[in-house]
Amino acid sequence: MKDAVGRNLGVVDSDGTVISCSDLKRIGETFEAAVEEMNQTGEAVVMDGLTFRSLAVRGVRLEYGVFVEGTDDEAMRLSAMAVVSINSVKQYYDEKYDKATFIKNIMLDNVLPGDIYIKSKELHFGGDVSRVVFLVRMVDKIDVATNDIIGGLFPDKQKDFIISVNESDVAIVKEVKASSDIKELRKIAKGIEDTIGSELYLKCVIGIGTVVSQLKDLSRSLKEAQVAIEVGHVFEPEKTILNYENLGIGRLIYQLPTTMCEMFLSEVFKKGSVESLGQETMMTIQKFFENNLNVSETSRKLFVHRNTLVYRLEKIKKITGLDLREFDHAIVFKVALMVKKYLESKEEGEI
Repeated sequence: MKDAVGRNLGVVDSDGTVISCSDLKRIGETFEAAVEEMNQTGEAVVMDGLTFRSLAVRGVRLEYGVFVEGTDDEAMRLSAMAVVSINSVKQYYDEKYDKATFIKNIMLDNVLPGDIYIKSKELHFGGDVSRVVFLVRMVDKIDVATNDIIGGLFPDKQKDFIISVNESDVAIVKEVKASSDIKELRKIAKGIEDTIGSELYLKCVIGIGTVVSQLKDLSRSLKEAQVAIEVGHVFEPEKTILNYENLGIGRLIYQLPTTMCEMFLSEVFKKGSVESLGQETMMTIQKFFENNLNVSETSRKLFVHRNTLVYRLEKIKKITGLDLREFDHAIVFKVALMVKKYLESKEEGEI
C-alpha cells in the first residue's frame, strides 16, 4: 500500500499500539489519545503528524484503526481508502478463520447445514460440546462498552463468544456441562445482569435458550432466548431473567394464532363480562390463584372475612359463569386472562 500511495501507513489496536506499519521502526509505538478520541467522536483524528481512522462501524468501540502519514486533505482521502481496503482483508479473514464470525453466521441462519460440519472441522470445533445461548436485551439503550464488559466475564475466546445481534441485543454463546440445570444457568445470567448494572448503571433483560449439543442447533437456542424475553415481557414483566423451559402456558399461548385466541376468549367470556368485574375483584382473583384456590388462606391474605370472599366468588360466577372454586373452571379462567393479556399486548404492538 505504501508503494501505491507514496506514504507510510499502519494499523493500531484497541490500546493504540502500532501492530503493523510500512515503517517497521514504528511498531510498538502507542497513540492512546488518538484511539480515545476516535471512540468518542467516531470521526477521523489528526494527531502527531498522522491521520487516524477507526476500522469499526459507527457506534461500536474501536478494535483496530489505521493511520496515514500526513495531516493534509490527501491524508484524509488516503486514510479513508485504507479503511475500505483493510476492512475487506479483515472481513475475508473473519469469514475464513474467525470462530466468532462462524458462530454468528450459524445463529443467524447464514450457513447451510451441510457446510456447518465441514467448517467446524476446519476451525477445530470440538464435537458434541454442550452450549447455551444467553440473550441480553438492554432496556434503554446499548452502550458501546457493553460487549467489553460482558467479554470480561467470559475471557476464553475459543470457547465462549460474544455477538452483537442488533442495536439492543447481545448474544452470549457459552460452553456448559451437558448436565447443567436451570439453577446453574440462572446463576450465570444473574452474574451478567449484576455486572451490567454495576459497571454501566443500565438495566437489562436476559433470555436463556435450551442447552444444545450440536452447532447447528445454536440458531434454535437463540430463537428460544428471544421468545423467552418476549413472552416474559407480556406475562411476567417484573422478571429480568427468563428461561425458555420455564415459560409454561405463556409459551403455548404465544405460539397460537391471534384468530384462535380471539375465538377462545369470546367462547369463555361473554361480551364485557371481564371488564365489568372491576379492579378490586380482579385483585381478589389474582390472590385466589396465588394461594392455590384456598379460600381460607386467600381471605387471610386479603384481610377480609371468609364469607366476604365467598360472596365475591359467587358474584364472579354469576357474571362469568365460571366458579373459581372448581379446578377446571379456574384453569379456563386463568388461561383466558392470559390470552386476553396477550391480545392486548399485540394490539399495542409490544410483540
